Amino acid sequence: MTVRPYRQIDRRKSRQIHVGPVPIGGDAPIAVQSMTNTRTTDVQGTIDQVLSLERAGADIVRISCPDEESTAALKHVIKAVNVPIVADIHFHYKRAIEAAEAGASCLRINPGNIGSMQRVREVVKAARDHGCSMRIGVNAGSLERELLERYGEPCPEAMIESALNHAKVLEDCDFREFKISVKASDVFLAVAAYQGLADACDYPLHLGITEAGGLMTGTVKSSIGMGMLLWSGIGDTIRVSLSADPVEEVKVGFEMLKSLGLRHRGVSIVSCPSCARQAFQVIKTVETLEQRLAHIDTPLTLSIIGCVVNGPGEARETDIGLTGGGNGNHMVYLSGVTDHKIKDETMIDHIVELVEKKAAQLKADRERAALAEAS
Repeated sequence: MTVRPYRQIDRRKSRQIHVGPVPIGGDAPIAVQSMTNTRTTDVQGTIDQVLSLERAGADIVRISCPDEESTAALKHVIKAVNVPIVADIHFHYKRAIEAAEAGASCLRINPGNIGSMQRVREVVKAARDHGCSMRIGVNAGSLERELLERYGEPCPEAMIESALNHAKVLEDCDFREFKISVKASDVFLAVAAYQGLADACDYPLHLGITEAGGLMTGTVKSSIGMGMLLWSGIGDTIRVSLSADPVEEVKVGFEMLKSLGLRHRGVSIVSCPSCARQAFQVIKTVETLEQRLAHIDTPLTLSIIGCVVNGPGEARETDIGLTGGGNGNHMVYLSGVTDHKIKDETMIDHIVELVEKKAAQLKADRERAALAEAS
């Protein structure tokens, strides 16, 4: 029997498209996406939120364009930000054309919902003329009436059929620069729909458990559903849908990918839940370090363990480690090796300084390597 390496994820082979400069599918990294919740016509508020999502690491941001005023505002937002923008279009084909003209990198649209083939061709022409890709977004809560009548209820088969029907409309216009999503709030339904769609086509897939809930419940629900799909190699972009600050969606998305070894960004903290053996306040320490190290985007690992039972072992596997010791003396590990001791009162500032120094070193090493490779 051949045993697959336990840390290896064999990603589904999909064709590659682009959302602006961001490659989606193929061998490209899985992109993390979020969506603004400001009124698009509030140009400055929308710009500020997009910029906050950029700082959190978002690769793509979606903005809703329900009316002509919103697509007019979209142009000003796009000029003020760096991340590629997906324009969220529902039924009116003219909004899609306006969004493409405004500079959107991608149109989220279901072509079968916007009317005649002539209208679809007009949207496709605008997309081609302005370098837009598209996302077909099927949702269990808004399936076509004909499919609901035939299947009786939202089910994986109905969602897959809907997605492929919409894809056929674009294929008939000789347009294949699109990705597909089949989202549901029910984890079982969403996972089954994505699994079936992954077998039925080679288009890139955008993952999401829609209407997942608040920060805690939505994170758990999304992690279970999307984690199952990502572990099995399915998924080319992700969006964690939370009733929370959109920045939290980006943070959760990266943590999800980091836990599976699919993306690496920022400081990954390995920490114990704490117990009576802890030699310092682990929970408070980790909470503070997460806040103070949030600005670092260089990938590195930090272990924070309250006692010597598991501390040395975890420290051997991380870039920097801290293990609690007696009488307020705690051991610091650098690159897995014991290095020096630190007192309670200077511990957090010292760890932050070490992490920032290590991140700067790793970043410089990476830049030197890139220059050497280019020359």
